[in-house]
Amino acid sequence: MLILVTSFQSCNQDLSLQTYYVDNELAPGFTSLDVPTSMLKIDEESLTEAQKEAHESIEKLSLLAFVKDDSNQEVMDVEIAKVKTILKDPKYEELMRGGNSTDGKFVVKCIGDGDNVDEFILFGHSDESGFVVVRILGDDMNFNKIMELSSVFDENSIEESQFKDIAKFFK
Repeated sequence: MLILVTSFQSCNQDLSLQTYYVDNELAPGFTSLDVPTSMLKIDEESLTEAQKEAHESIEKLSLLAFVKDDSNQEVMDVEIAKVKTILKDPKYEELMRGGNSTDGKFVVKCIGDGDNVDEFILFGHSDESGFVVVRILGDDMNFNKIMELSSVFDENSIEESQFKDIAKFFK
């Protein structure tokens, strides 16, 4: 019994990205949004075969954003440090990094490899705006096909109200 309790407690001491989302989705300064792919209203008839495969492999998008204001810089710094610590876990493979110190920085990571990715994570932060963590959840996703699918979002008019919180963050 003692071994079981000790094992259970040691497993719960590591903060996961899912736990971080749940702990902060209603916290002051945070905005969260879960979007199933059915709400994206993508015309599947106009998609290429690779884009269809990418679309079918995505189950939902989850967003957690911290919006910076004049009074919460210290809180933001602590929260960014927490997210960076979580994303240092070796299970998150880095795919891309970019940005600059003026406009903000971002990193794209994933869980899985090749054509068997179950989660993509985009973490971006800016001293002016705050930070955002976007999780793209699915089964057997492929990064290159997902990137092809992203061009569809530029071409199609997606209902603004679905993404108003995201748009507000990046303004």
